Amino acid sequence: MPNTRRVLKSLTIDLGACVFCPLCSEACPEGAISDYKTAASSHAGLLLREGGEISPGGCAQEIQRLFGRSLKLRSVSAGGCNGCELELNALGNVNFDMGRFGIEFVASPRHADGIVLSGTTTRNMEQALAATYEAVPAPKLVVLFGACAISGGIFQGSDQLARKYLERLKIDLYIPGCPPHPLTFIYGLLTYLRKTHAGSKAGNP
Repeated sequence: MPNTRRVLKSLTIDLGACVFCPLCSEACPEGAISDYKTAASSHAGLLLREGGEISPGGCAQEIQRLFGRSLKLRSVSAGGCNGCELELNALGNVNFDMGRFGIEFVASPRHADGIVLSGTTTRNMEQALAATYEAVPAPKLVVLFGACAISGGIFQGSDQLARKYLERLKIDLYIPGCPPHPLTFIYGLLTYLRKTHAGSKAGNP
């Protein structure tokens, strides 16, 4: 008979592939993944293990210097169900008011500092995504919003997806969820932008 305690300790949940169905919450009375503080700056950082925490790392000092007080983003829906897009739209309402942090969505990628990608990245959207990414001036941030953007979600493995294009991009932030909560986006992005700044201040006399 296997050692149940040892098996449980090795359990790992990939939040990038998780669609946040209620099964895990029902099995775990402590609500292990019910918190909104789940963003990470690498896909490996989304692997939730016993006793581990999910938190984004700090960005480069140059990005912090340029984007620390004002950040303009272009949203790209590359084959989503509109669930993630509704949550991104909610970031501008009176409840979340992302603009109070100096973060706003813009209509043109030429006016943006980065892109927020939602959806699975279908073959039909690959060219449009590439054109949008190229139009954003460097340096640029890339944020994957939701399980479909991060891993393909429930559609991973489909021959209608163009996931290989994403492998060529430097991804700065992963926001898990199906769809993610607006607070997860705000917390993840602000933590990502502030960590380097906080570290540099702590090192000064």
